Amino acid sequence: MLLEDILAAIPLGFFLSFLIGPVFFVLLETSVVKGFRAAVCFDLGAVVADVIFILIAYFSSYKLLEAIKDDPALFIFGGLVMLTYGIINLAKNKKSSKNIDPEDPAELAKTNYLNLFIKGFFLNFINIGVLGFWLAIIIAMGPRLELKPVRMFTFFASVILSYFIIDVFKILLAKRLRNYLTPNNILLIKKGISVVLIICGVFLLAQGWFPRERKIVDKALEKLEQHD
Repeated sequence: MLLEDILAAIPLGFFLSFLIGPVFFVLLETSVVKGFRAAVCFDLGAVVADVIFILIAYFSSYKLLEAIKDDPALFIFGGLVMLTYGIINLAKNKKSSKNIDPEDPAELAKTNYLNLFIKGFFLNFINIGVLGFWLAIIIAMGPRLELKPVRMFTFFASVILSYFIIDVFKILLAKRLRNYLTPNNILLIKKGISVVLIICGVFLLAQGWFPRERKIVDKALEKLEQHD
């Protein structure tokens, strides 16, 4: 039974690892620019945020979670934070004229692993949609797992572990690109990631500003899934 739960969790972990979003792009950027350990620290921060969301979704009441996950104010708050963060980063990168050598040990030594961990946690945690995602998974998988704590723990631990392992492979692949980096390329990557964060922030804001439209889209997607 537990083996079946683990096997059922692995595809979801794979899907999560390739889910396009701010964490996905920043993880690759961190790997390319700062290296393996830095990217792993960032990823661990994102994973911890996921674990907290899972615990919130599991232990909180369904009505409370339904109210929270659809609260426009939370989408607006998360969107504003992400948008501001992206704009600040973009402004910093535009002003930056410092030459960075990705192979320079002194440059790598400046990496603050704790800050990267917090950054990964922060980028994932401000996206309230992640809580909605985990809530949906618990609602969908809970009955199949008979809501047994051991089976629930096994399933979600397997999801997180498989997701993290696949991320490690992504980090290793992205790290190979470091040999082709120049200072200009690094700045371009950083600017590109800043733009991605800005777009994600605007997307979250739109979800908060137009909640009805978001619900219409969600219902349309649900109907399409039912037809499939």
